[in-house]
Amino acid sequence: MNGIRSELLKYKRTFTKKLVVLLPLFFVLQAIPSVWLMPDDIVRGWEHVNTMVFNIWTAVFLPLGIALFAYLIDLQERKAGNYRSLRAHAYSPGQIWINKVVVMVLFTFIATVILFAATILSGLITITNGKWDIPWETILTASLLVWIASLAIIPIQLWAATWKGMFASMGLGFAGLAAGMFVAEKSYWFALPWSWGTRMICPILKLNPNGVMLNAGDPLLDASVLPIGLILSVVAFFVITGITALWFQRMELN
Repeated sequence: MNGIRSELLKYKRTFTKKLVVLLPLFFVLQAIPSVWLMPDDIVRGWEHVNTMVFNIWTAVFLPLGIALFAYLIDLQERKAGNYRSLRAHAYSPGQIWINKVVVMVLFTFIATVILFAATILSGLITITNGKWDIPWETILTASLLVWIASLAIIPIQLWAATWKGMFASMGLGFAGLAAGMFVAEKSYWFALPWSWGTRMICPILKLNPNGVMLNAGDPLLDASVLPIGLILSVVAFFVITGITALWFQRMELN
């Protein structure tokens, strides 16, 4: 816990901490001007808000957001001596790595909580039909599912940022974004961590990864992917964190 507290203190007055809040708040900020542009006769319900928020958040913001978080966390250490000062402490390099992963998990969880509130605020601003019939369970379920599904991406992106810096981290994030959108509709969706969240919200929101609502009987409505995706996400997170911690333990710093 002391190691995690020390890690959190590093980001007290940094852009990393601000980004945790700003990314999910985008959906509230975009809702305000959308009201001005909305025709008077348009009918907009909670299903429209949920599909817009979670489609963009899952497919775009999370892959790129985690990639950016990973780069900023690595940049913080490079500025402080390229990890040399950390190795002078009692913590092993593997434990230092795990602390960083845990901090990223906490950051993404905080962003998820803010997203939950931002989704509701966005709906209350823009909805014209059934504004107060808030689907609390759907919004909460989608938020938590997407967060859990993103866990395995965290150590992968942190590894890319630590190994080769910004271009590797952001490049991998963009590649994961594009591949995740494509693979989520395939039968082998489980093979790519970037597709897990996108695939799992399909039966929750009845939404195709391309943003179109699904018709009854569509295979993407199959809810059996939910327990598979949840177990896969948690197991993959621990396995990949362990593998990357071993890599960091053995890494020779220049």
